[in-house]
Amino acid sequence: MQQGRQQEPHDNPFNTIPAVVVVLVLAIFGVEVLLLLAKSGFIGNTRGGEDWRIFAIQRFAFSGEILAWMIETGRWPLDHLQRFVTYLFVHASFTHAVMVCVFVLALGKMVGETFSQTAVVAVFFGAGIAGALAYGLLLDNPYPLLGGYPGAYGLIGAFTFILWVGLGRAGQNQLQAFRLIGFLLGIQLLFGLIFGSNPAWVAELTGFVTGFALSGVLRPGGWAQLLDRLRQR
Repeated sequence: MQQGRQQEPHDNPFNTIPAVVVVLVLAIFGVEVLLLLAKSGFIGNTRGGEDWRIFAIQRFAFSGEILAWMIETGRWPLDHLQRFVTYLFVHASFTHAVMVCVFVLALGKMVGETFSQTAVVAVFFGAGIAGALAYGLLLDNPYPLLGGYPGAYGLIGAFTFILWVGLGRAGQNQLQAFRLIGFLLGIQLLFGLIFGSNPAWVAELTGFVTGFALSGVLRPGGWAQLLDRLRQR
């Protein structure tokens, strides 16, 4: 009787997930676990633990009003500048955090198969920073921006760029690469019609555009190609 083939280490799909993606997901999920432990009364000494989430939002979420204050006064304290990054790790609920983790894990894996780990991190945080800027500059919204979706949408933009280039080389319709973002925006439109619009879509769409744009430089050989084009001018 023939023995079944033993599973090789490279057969495990988790082996192909870039380490930086795992770190990002663990950081996002770790913050949420900490908040859940506080809510359950296992750590801290607060009223039901909700004070921890409220504190995290007040201390680390991005605020358009704070951005307006910094621009008006010309003061840029580090405590406020860090919000451009820290808001990506603070979420409104456990479900919110889990969904972001799923997106980052799946898209980070696919983008990491082509891009370097440094490029994956640059796309995630670059998209997050650009999304926060767009949210603060384009909207007059008193509600804070929180959650990792703008960074995740940046990875969607990078993945779309990879598909776009691949379809172009194959001589196929490159618009097919935008099916995923089109589907997601359609879902958001539907939910907006049913439950009301969420202004965070401005940050998410900006994150997608940023991720797509950055990919032209961050892809393997992209920076060298850009320098060559600049020298030719």
